[in-house]
Amino acid sequence: MSAHVKKPGWFTVSVLNRFVAWLTRRGVSVWGSRVLAVRGRKSGQWRTTPVNLLVLDGRQYLVAPRGHVQWTHNMRAAGGGELHLGRHVEAFSAAEVADDDKAPILRAYLKRWKAEVGVFFDGVGPDSPDDQLRRIAPDHPVFHITPTR
Repeated sequence: MSAHVKKPGWFTVSVLNRFVAWLTRRGVSVWGSRVLAVRGRKSGQWRTTPVNLLVLDGRQYLVAPRGHVQWTHNMRAAGGGELHLGRHVEAFSAAEVADDDKAPILRAYLKRWKAEVGVFFDGVGPDSPDDQLRRIAPDHPVFHITPTR
């Protein structure tokens, strides 16, 4: 597992993420956007971040385009969390997807959100061969989520 984390630029953090989170908190989903709430592994406090919810073959996934970041560590420890869209809150359990199983999920994620997150995938895109997707898979945690209520 790579510890390499790709930091977003100032515009992404200060403008884009805040704007998408603001819209999502008000019930407007931007291409599948949600606000992820997961308990901190050390503090136990709820932590939130905007995410893109991928639905593929009827299953729901959260992909970490920027790598092994705080929310992915917290998700592993907590085993689940909540997705918020306006006032709607959906609790879920989460299971991490094995690297060998990520290629079709990463391909679908990049097909939908490459313009937004492609810079974090080292030149790999939705039309890249499976071996390239498998090469980057360890750098991008993927969680299969299942609603719990």
